Amino acid sequence: MIKVLPCSSFLFNPFSYSFCFKFQSLTYTKQQAPTLYNIINPRKVRNACCLQFHTDPNTESVAHSLICCAMSCSSVSICRVSHGRVIKSLNFSDGFIGDRLVSLYVKLDCLEDAQNLFDEMPNKDLVSWNSLISVFSRRGGVSECLNAFFRMKSDMGLEPNEVTLISILSACTGMGALNEGNYIHGFVVKTGLLLESKVANSLINMYGKLGFIDLASQLFEAIQVPNLVSWNSMVMVYVLNGCSEEAIGLFNTMREAGVKPDQATVVTLLQGCANIGVGNLGEAMHGYIITAGHNADINIATALLSFYAKSGRLSASGEVFRGMDGPDRIAWTAMLAANAVHGYGRDAIELFELMVEKGLQPDHVTFIHLLSACSHSGLVDEGKRYFEVMSTVYRVEPKLDHYSCMVDLFGRSGNLKDARMMVERMPMEPNAGVWGALLNACKVHGNIELGKEAAEKLCALNPSDGRNYIMLSNIYSAAGLWRNASNARVLMKEREVVKTPGCSFIEHGHKIHRFVVGDRSHPQTDRIYIKLEELLERIQKAGYLSKTEFVLHDVGENVKEDMINKHSEKLAIAFGLLVTGAGMPLIITKNLRICGDCHSMAKFVSLIEKRMIIIRDTKRFHHFSDGLCSCGDYW
Repeated sequence: MIKVLPCSSFLFNPFSYSFCFKFQSLTYTKQQAPTLYNIINPRKVRNACCLQFHTDPNTESVAHSLICCAMSCSSVSICRVSHGRVIKSLNFSDGFIGDRLVSLYVKLDCLEDAQNLFDEMPNKDLVSWNSLISVFSRRGGVSECLNAFFRMKSDMGLEPNEVTLISILSACTGMGALNEGNYIHGFVVKTGLLLESKVANSLINMYGKLGFIDLASQLFEAIQVPNLVSWNSMVMVYVLNGCSEEAIGLFNTMREAGVKPDQATVVTLLQGCANIGVGNLGEAMHGYIITAGHNADINIATALLSFYAKSGRLSASGEVFRGMDGPDRIAWTAMLAANAVHGYGRDAIELFELMVEKGLQPDHVTFIHLLSACSHSGLVDEGKRYFEVMSTVYRVEPKLDHYSCMVDLFGRSGNLKDARMMVERMPMEPNAGVWGALLNACKVHGNIELGKEAAEKLCALNPSDGRNYIMLSNIYSAAGLWRNASNARVLMKEREVVKTPGCSFIEHGHKIHRFVVGDRSHPQTDRIYIKLEELLERIQKAGYLSKTEFVLHDVGENVKEDMINKHSEKLAIAFGLLVTGAGMPLIITKNLRICGDCHSMAKFVSLIEKRMIIIRDTKRFHHFSDGLCSCGDYW
């Protein structure tokens, strides 16, 4: 039992759970104590702890409490005050305190402070080094992770353990650092740590996410007795790389081996299917969910709902949602998000209002999707109203993503003045999402000056993202400023930035078929191009005209038309019409935003072929039917 005594301050020791604050004398169990701490106002706790430092600066529990409060307040000034007081009172004798301060400095982007503090800490043990590497890993700092790795080995003579290696491999995976990951793989083999299942699983995950299926498979096969995480990791590798048939086979082999899939297996598999649009595998998983009796699991049902939504089957999402017994806030938000991404803003708003009527409190994620729904449907007044009540009624403070949605809301509607004003009035520094929304609006509405400003901000924030240079170049090209456009691309080349190629994907025969512009690598290339030429001839007779203004190169009209007619979306549509039966819908995924000409072409094809064509790009879904698109040409 824990005694809570009346006092003028509040103390918290995360190890002993000892409390002291102004309150009636009460006794709490150890399990109740953390809950009590969570409901205390961090600002009041911080002030109380600072007061206690003046009266008793050597109290370790006060130091713990002050650091915990600094973590919750996320303030550099509070962090430095905590740092100074800890130096005066404790001299870093407690490893927990030093590690927490280092983590906080990293969280606040004060990397130099974090490194200096860590260097000054005496008696650094393996746990301390692992803490430093872990926080660098969460930030994607591959070089920082490796520098710490080498220092702990050479300077301190400490041998990395599995925790060290898993953190570094996680950073390598997130940043696509294959060479560094290969080095760690070699170290793992040399030291015999490959026998540790968690390390082997991390390597499988890294190689799989970087596209090296064979290496991941070899590692998996080498595990004598793979655990559930190993099976889950390898199944996900196949899903992420479009090998749905292999994923199904491994999933079945897993069950035959007596390894029972858990909630994580099913949810992970469904999420992977949704991300790459593997419909057949997702449907097979739905059957398994029903057979295994998992359909009552709210998390699995929510993942299934999201899978169908991201696969272009919104009606199936609705069926899953309506079949839930008491959907929670996450499920309601997922259904709202499904309607938002498909462009059904009014339906998303109706879901929000029903959710609130049910007594469920919306959170910041709910409002992100609600504002996005308003943006994609041109509901400017509604978006403005929900942005206001978000904080005044629901006590959800706007974050960067909410401001990005509002900039997008104004920008899409052509109100660039209000979009720019929203950026200026933000209480925090705009991030790439905010500037990207503004830049996209400038491109659509031809505002060169504002677009140039937004593109320059983006290039400064993320100089390695090729999309920013391309967008700037495209804005200049659309205005006929070819020299400026060329300069933007030269700058991109000088900085060795690689452009992400546009790709379109369509599933057929348990495989994902990938197309790029002018692609001739597909086994049925000749048939695809014959079908495409036939389609173009037919839709031209129906009134289609190539929108060559979307070819942003200084070339002749004939060359422009030839280039635009070979876009990846068009090739995927032609292939889909060849291999599917009459009347079957085509579902296509694009890794970039669909261009205006392909959008126009899809409308005409849906009319003459009497087909539903669903294209999912990076912004939303487009449902083409009878010559019309669900976006109403507003996207």
